[in-house]
Amino acid sequence: MPAMRLFAKLAAYYVILGIIIYAALRLFPQVKDYLPVGGVEALISQPDANPLQGGAKAATASAVGSMGESLFWLSAAIIGALLCSLPVSWTYMSIRTGEEYDQSLISTIMVLPLVVTGIVIIVQNSLALAFALAGIAGAVRFKNSLKSSGDALFILVSVGIGLAGGIGAVELALVLSIAFNIAFVLLWATEYGEREGMKRYMADLDAPAEGEAAVTSPGIPGQE
Repeated sequence: MPAMRLFAKLAAYYVILGIIIYAALRLFPQVKDYLPVGGVEALISQPDANPLQGGAKAATASAVGSMGESLFWLSAAIIGALLCSLPVSWTYMSIRTGEEYDQSLISTIMVLPLVVTGIVIIVQNSLALAFALAGIAGAVRFKNSLKSSGDALFILVSVGIGLAGGIGAVELALVLSIAFNIAFVLLWATEYGEREGMKRYMADLDAPAEGEAAVTSPGIPGQE
């Protein structure tokens, strides 16, 4: 069943990723102080701050002080966002078929979190930079006609992953990625909301496999 194969692929990816991260932290425990993690705890525990003051400063690694440490933190945040967005692209490629499939959206899912991560790091403690970025974004027109409202969810989760990476909460990006993919796998496997003759967003699990419809019984030799 395609949905079960996708679920197995996602589960294997997240398990292997978790094992690699756990092994790396066991071998190099001092690296934990320089990783973009812990942002969720900082955001939840910090008191309500003045919106005109940078409130994301507590979400960054406190041990980061030198140029090398800053580059390591930034690289870890970007790589973390990329690793979290990769399985999201697998989900899209599995559930979307036919004319509705959009390869450009795959590239967007992969690259957008990296861009958002960098932008958040730039503007997180500067209201002036945030307004400047809004002005630049308003001056440049981005035209991308999505084929379905469901595609907007993939764009939205990509932005969320990038935001989480930018504020030093890669653990939030990972949880968001897992929850998003599981939700889509369950909706796809159960065909929730399906009605006969409707316009489908996800591939039809009951449709014959590619090539099966073209198979015919072999002809009898000597007959036209």
